[in-house]
Amino acid sequence: MRIRATVAAVSGALALSAFVVPAAHAADSASSYRADVAKVLEAAHSASGKTAFTATTAADDAPYALNVAFSNLKVNNGKAIAVGTTNHVAVPVTYTLTHGADVDITAADFQTGPYIYKGAFSDPDNMLFGVDPAKCTVTSSTAASCKGNIDIYPAEGDLINSDAGAWKAAGLAIALNGQDPSSSSFDITKVGVADKGGFTSPNVQRYSKLTVNASPEPVKKGKTITVTGKLTRANWETNKYAGYTGQSVKLQFRKKGSTTYTTVKTIKTDGYGNLKTTTTASVDGYYRYSFAGTSTTPAVSAAGDYVDVR
Repeated sequence: MRIRATVAAVSGALALSAFVVPAAHAADSASSYRADVAKVLEAAHSASGKTAFTATTAADDAPYALNVAFSNLKVNNGKAIAVGTTNHVAVPVTYTLTHGADVDITAADFQTGPYIYKGAFSDPDNMLFGVDPAKCTVTSSTAASCKGNIDIYPAEGDLINSDAGAWKAAGLAIALNGQDPSSSSFDITKVGVADKGGFTSPNVQRYSKLTVNASPEPVKKGKTITVTGKLTRANWETNKYAGYTGQSVKLQFRKKGSTTYTTVKTIKTDGYGNLKTTTTASVDGYYRYSFAGTSTTPAVSAAGDYVDVR
């Protein structure tokens, strides 16, 4: 779930210009986590009156620096995050949380969770959080093992096309200490916040699709086979799939009875993502197109199209 950000805040650089819970989830009890985080950070920025503030300014009119640290943060088991046009993607994250003796991570109003961000930690272009806070298992008096999700809803505007590619990961913890962010008596100085970025995250990618059609079927040995197809990827701004242009794609063939594809030739997609080439019929088998992927788009191979050679 998305945050477009312009204002840096709190003991690191968690930034905020809009912390929006999409309408489809606004009534859910789970949304209270994001709502609380939003109110704390908005209050912190409003109280400080500064473009950015850190632990060195927190004593006067901002959250204090919470004695919490994050380590061993791993996003999606290190695998790229492929996001389509409509389906919700829940990205698993694990990390270790360590804390001082003065921090009660079992308190009902202590919340922690991972997030990923695009761009600089001090001024990110986008951030994606989970709907729920992470769940932590206490492993010692000052440490816990935590698991959470980052929830991505492409149909609700969480991503734009330029978001594809490299991201970084971060950990966040908030101790409300009995404060109610929705109350008129909310005292931001009694709230603790820990925010640490710079962790490795896999790329966020635009989900890809690839088709193939080999014809005619059947075909006489020695005759020409025309193989067409199309490479498309998710357009997060239209919520449709669009042709991926100018990309190298391999035409591959697998003989009947074999499990291995071999490359026949490499061609490029046209201005609409279309593919078209010819080859000579020799033996029965399957033709497919295979795309190796890029930093913004995952690899994909079409299902083989069988051709009966007579």
